[in-house]
Amino acid sequence: MKKTFLTTLILFMVSASAILYSKGPAKQMYYEIKVYRISQVSQAATIDKYLKDTFIPAMHRAGISTIGVFKPIEADTAYGKLIYVFIPYKTADQYFKIFETLDKDQVYQEGGKEFLDAPYNKPPFSRYESIFMKAFPFMPQFKVYNYSTPPSERIYELRSYESATEAKALSKIKMFNEGGEIAIFEKVGSNAVFYAQVLLGSQKPRLMYMTTYADMKSHDDHWNAFRNHPDWLTLKAKEEYLNNTSKTKAFLCHPTDYSDL
Repeated sequence: MKKTFLTTLILFMVSASAILYSKGPAKQMYYEIKVYRISQVSQAATIDKYLKDTFIPAMHRAGISTIGVFKPIEADTAYGKLIYVFIPYKTADQYFKIFETLDKDQVYQEGGKEFLDAPYNKPPFSRYESIFMKAFPFMPQFKVYNYSTPPSERIYELRSYESATEAKALSKIKMFNEGGEIAIFEKVGSNAVFYAQVLLGSQKPRLMYMTTYADMKSHDDHWNAFRNHPDWLTLKAKEEYLNNTSKTKAFLCHPTDYSDL
């Protein structure tokens, strides 16, 4: 009887350990940001139609349920000139296979013909850039937030931090993770969508991240709280993190009314 009990107990412990191990920490996701550059109002309309009616539904069919689409706020000089598309992938392999998936999707090919096969003298955009990133270990997956404010008032801030060298870039990434910069954003209540290291794209080495707010006042209040937080004042003064960024860019955007974010 005692032997049977011990055997059962051991089996239970092994099974429990296996379950816990199988769950493990969340795997780091990969993100793509497409930046469409446009020069005409008609191009913006064409891209909106393509994204809303063709691209996003096709990505949903491919198993990617959340696509974010953003445009610069009215006060930005880039207003009417850029469209940002955020695409999350569970693995890098999913990113590389999506091209083949879309190529085989006849609904996508037929529905997107006006965009995909536009006349050479009437292109739907000037050019587009694709930035491929890997999520930070301290925030391995992106987050979605819900607001009561209309999309035209919501703020999504995309930030790009460039560094002089690879070592300095890794220092800034460490500052966000082990250093506690992500934790400070959480303490002041900023809503982070993602933090990530740029793997493929221009202006490397760099990292990018996005935070979001119900409106501009909330954005300003949260940033003031962050800048004045004692933990941030202590962190940025540490010698190991000095001069780890050489150029910082901030892009303030509104989500489109068809964005999943």
